[in-house]
Amino acid sequence: AESLHSCIGLLGISAGSLLLAVRFYSSPRAAPLIPNTALGALLLLVSALLAYAGIRRSLRNASLLVALCLTLSALWSGYGVILILEGQGVLPGPGDARDALLPGLATFTLALLLLAVVGFLCGEPLLGLVATAVSLASAHEVALHCGASLGPSAVACGHLGVCLVGGYFALGRILCLLTKGNVALPGTDLAEKKAQEQGRGSAGSTNPFAAPGLLLNMLSASVFCCRLLGVTHRLFLGHVPWLWAAGTFQIGICVLSYRAMDALMATAFGFTSILKFAGGYCLLYPTWQSEEPSLPTPFLVVFSILFAVLALFLSLQSPVDGLYLLVFVTYCIALACSPRGFFAGGPQGVAVAIFVSSALVALVHLYNVRARAKIPTGKGAVKALLARSSLLKLREGPDLHTPYLGYSKYADAEVLTYACSVLASFALTATGDPHAPLATVVIPWVVVAGGILKLLGGSVAFARGKTLESSAFILYSVMWIIWGLTRYSGLCGTARSFHAAVGIISFMLFNSFIVFCSLFLNMAWFFYSLSFMLIAVSFLLDAIHALPTGYDIAATLIFGLVSFYCFLAALASSTFEGCCLPMGGPMVQLSGVGAGTTKCLHLPARKASSVKRIADILRNGGTCGIPTDTVYVLVAACSRPDAVEKAHRSKRQAQDRPMSLWISSLKQLEPAKHLFTPLLWDFMEAAWPSPISLVIPRGEWVDFLGMKDSAKYVGTPQSVAIRIPDCSVTTHLIDLVGPIVVTSANPTGEADTTHHNQVYAKLGDKVDAVLCGGPSPENIASTVVDCTKIDSGNIGFFRVGIIPKSQV
Repeated sequence: AESLHSCIGLLGISAGSLLLAVRFYSSPRAAPLIPNTALGALLLLVSALLAYAGIRRSLRNASLLVALCLTLSALWSGYGVILILEGQGVLPGPGDARDALLPGLATFTLALLLLAVVGFLCGEPLLGLVATAVSLASAHEVALHCGASLGPSAVACGHLGVCLVGGYFALGRILCLLTKGNVALPGTDLAEKKAQEQGRGSAGSTNPFAAPGLLLNMLSASVFCCRLLGVTHRLFLGHVPWLWAAGTFQIGICVLSYRAMDALMATAFGFTSILKFAGGYCLLYPTWQSEEPSLPTPFLVVFSILFAVLALFLSLQSPVDGLYLLVFVTYCIALACSPRGFFAGGPQGVAVAIFVSSALVALVHLYNVRARAKIPTGKGAVKALLARSSLLKLREGPDLHTPYLGYSKYADAEVLTYACSVLASFALTATGDPHAPLATVVIPWVVVAGGILKLLGGSVAFARGKTLESSAFILYSVMWIIWGLTRYSGLCGTARSFHAAVGIISFMLFNSFIVFCSLFLNMAWFFYSLSFMLIAVSFLLDAIHALPTGYDIAATLIFGLVSFYCFLAALASSTFEGCCLPMGGPMVQLSGVGAGTTKCLHLPARKASSVKRIADILRNGGTCGIPTDTVYVLVAACSRPDAVEKAHRSKRQAQDRPMSLWISSLKQLEPAKHLFTPLLWDFMEAAWPSPISLVIPRGEWVDFLGMKDSAKYVGTPQSVAIRIPDCSVTTHLIDLVGPIVVTSANPTGEADTTHHNQVYAKLGDKVDAVLCGGPSPENIASTVVDCTKIDSGNIGFFRVGIIPKSQV
């Protein structure tokens, strides 16, 4: 699969370069072969293909292809939008297209050159060669726009070279895949490539997506650097595609960083994406208004504080990255001190510092992704310093981002979500002209921070099993988006609508339910949801024209301060062991709700120590929910009749659905082999381990398993269902405990349980522990085969599950 994604990426690079080569070969003509609008649309399609190839690369074996594909995808998406604007006549001036393209082309020339250098240094000459070719083609295009000495044919030759190099290696890899390595073009042998990548696999960085995110910071900074240095004549609409493409891709990289379990860098990319959307908004506003928009100073001061706090905590993970974020603290302060905002020379000067520092830190990340001898980032010195402290101890290890109930593919996004609540609330304190609401930059802060990024945080919380938190985050994000667009884009004008008030009341009813539920979560969440109710009340009063003077400011300040405390508490709890800033316990505890986590152990299935603890509980007479090769089941040890009886009662077991017996190997039945017919024994050997339960005649063989008084609860007086599961965790548990009695982990008559969260929800205190393995590999139960008459040549089916009849 990884080789296939590499082929897709290389073919996408070749296709995009071929399109640009055709454009520049035909540019001297009056009518180009491909119109600008069509070419822009095609480049957008190619950029989507490259983004897919970059994202689908394996996190375990991160290649520089990830950074190359994502960087080129961002380049061609911005380039494509600018070509569409030019084709539609939005950039009518003679130098508008040049001024629009130069910042992006210059940035990607340097970014691809950095990728090429790292590729050659780290033993990836293929990617180094492709990156060099694209960098030279972009440099030729920059030279074409800056002077007349270089013609478009030279630029076309550069892109054609990229097309040939990428096409050659893509063809070689496809041939190698189709022929299974029998045919390989020189330099494209996948077996050799795979061996090299496996040899360097352990040297990879934990977050291969950090470098593309840093390169995107270069892109947004270059727009303002070029204006300060006089490379471009003005800041205008043509630069918006670069800024918004960088912001959009950084939101994507934020999600990918959560997937790579790097919560702090993901938060940093979320912060910087907000600045990019705000910069694009400021450049877009003069298109329909003659004046420049104004930035709310209090908001930018708060944003600089959030950047500073994040930089402090990030310094504990990587001092280089923490120092890098301090440049953005300076940038926010410069914006707050400049009435013209992004158009002023002060912030543009800081943008130069952002460009240079982003290039240097991106080079460090790119090199450390693949190199064994890494460039030191100061992490070891910080660990040594904190090791001397008895108060602060860093959270480390593979379970750093593991949720309480099992496993998640994403790190916790609550730090970013709380920070977005702070930003959105303080953005509402901006006082602007009610007749010109767009003149004050509020929409990017409210809609992007309070809406889009909070929606992202709610989705990640849902993926981590936080049902209440995700519901609240998603509800609040929808509220911020709707009210932000309605109130601060002038949709409702100076007159307020009764219909808007009805909608706000609906949101308040939903939030009342969240406030009630947060009583069972913790004290901080109760005040967080309750203070948002104050925000909703201010929205309602504003909608009906009854807002008292100062109430909205007070409500937003209260919500902002509560959100800031939650932001600090989430940062501290994710960085340090122990609870530095407490969130408080549940204000109300009910059996099975607030107190449930203390009554039933939830242990991660991937740890051998967890399986050992489950085995101890079973040997002591407990019942446990465990994952299998199908759905979750409730088990008890055969050697403990009291536990088997407890499992039978907890299930309200129906007579037509008796409990079954599981073993880990046929060796456990070897002493009783003479009691089975040869055909039945051969069939059991052929069928197991698998999700096939065999109902066999009851006999003296049951006594050989040491079931004693447990036997009366298993099977029927005539037959017993027995199985060897095809699950290493389950068979290892049986090896520790002995044969176990099994039934599905749900009350009789209900649907099968397919996640560890559902086991306790369905069985409550009747289960003593749950072995958490995440979602079930299958949503269908096992196939139950009637083998009571197998010796007469007949088998039947009590239930056809995951294994079809034909396979049986």
